[in-house]
Amino acid sequence: MAPPVSLRRTMMDPLAVSAQQEEKDHARLAKIICKVLKGHSDAVTSCQFCFDDAKIISGSCDGTVKLWDIAQRVPIQTFKEEHVGPISECCLSPDNKRLITASYDKTLKAWDTETGKVLWSVEQDGLLTSCHVSHDGKYVVSGSDIENAICLVDVVNARQVAYIREHHRSTVRRCRFDPHNQRIATVSSDMSIKFWDIIAQSTTITVEKAHTNAISDCCFSLDGHYLCTAGWDEVLKLWDVRTGEFRSHGPMVLEQGHIGIVGCCIFSKDASLLVSGGFDKTVVIWDLTQAYKKISLKGHEHWVTDAAVSSNKKLIVTSSKDCTLRLWDIENANDIPVVIQAIRARGSKVAKCEECEKPFLIFQEKEEKVETRCVFCRLKAHKSALPVPPSLPADL
Repeated sequence: MAPPVSLRRTMMDPLAVSAQQEEKDHARLAKIICKVLKGHSDAVTSCQFCFDDAKIISGSCDGTVKLWDIAQRVPIQTFKEEHVGPISECCLSPDNKRLITASYDKTLKAWDTETGKVLWSVEQDGLLTSCHVSHDGKYVVSGSDIENAICLVDVVNARQVAYIREHHRSTVRRCRFDPHNQRIATVSSDMSIKFWDIIAQSTTITVEKAHTNAISDCCFSLDGHYLCTAGWDEVLKLWDVRTGEFRSHGPMVLEQGHIGIVGCCIFSKDASLLVSGGFDKTVVIWDLTQAYKKISLKGHEHWVTDAAVSSNKKLIVTSSKDCTLRLWDIENANDIPVVIQAIRARGSKVAKCEECEKPFLIFQEKEEKVETRCVFCRLKAHKSALPVPPSLPADL
């Protein structure tokens, strides 16, 4: 559990919503409807859209995982009575048939989502802090605090494929497969990022002092081009891991979004949006076409632990230590007066990228050079490419 954070005094946010306000008040002020999902009896640690965005899966410190129906806003299935400690993270296989849970009770479990029965359980030496299923559904990786290790197992039979001791110098906070299932990215309290190559069975990239404090989360864009990291140093960073641009120019830094620790981050499917949650109880939506803070949402009564974006970018779900999930309808976010005013105040206009031909916002002063390419195409301009790992052998 993270230590308390001293929060700086902030200016009044026109989107701020007190704990006593009803959902209709938030809708009236922000034009973003927020639905509160209640059912867990302790902090909710993770959340994810599933079943074609019709349902949500959530894990909690109460030792249970709940499957929610979005339309009804009620849990329709509870996976329980197996873990004897808090669930640190849960995730689903791509086909939604297997649920994976990592727990402070030192076990990693796989469940049948239809029957609710445990298919297998693997006990490790330390508290499990994270878990993730590969995008082809073949492997599960987990991180732990003892030996600062990551463990790779077969999702079908729990056969151990690899166990990497002392992968970091401190607790592994998050582990994620890249979309091509070739590398595993990990972040840690030691402030570093590591890439472990599944074929070479070794660490191929290490970024020391990637943040100035512990790194709490990381996520890949769907095409594997970018890795985003969220840190205790109050910032998010975008790393171009496909071309290796960060080696010469460093990452793109997103700051002044949160006051205190940034606890989670997630890309939208098309990587045009990034959503982050913080210990300041807020959810921030970033527009990545021009790398600016689009809007800050308030409503949770404690720190935001996880977030997910629906495939169509109309909904965001967030989990919190306040024992709830919140479902935010952001379809009309661009119509919010405060967003419109902020864009106008920065002197923005919409242009078409000359390279990818996608629209993007231009923010400029009179003397600045007019940009003709979006952020992503500008980041891709340098071609100091990293070698792409070979494909996985069939017998691994």
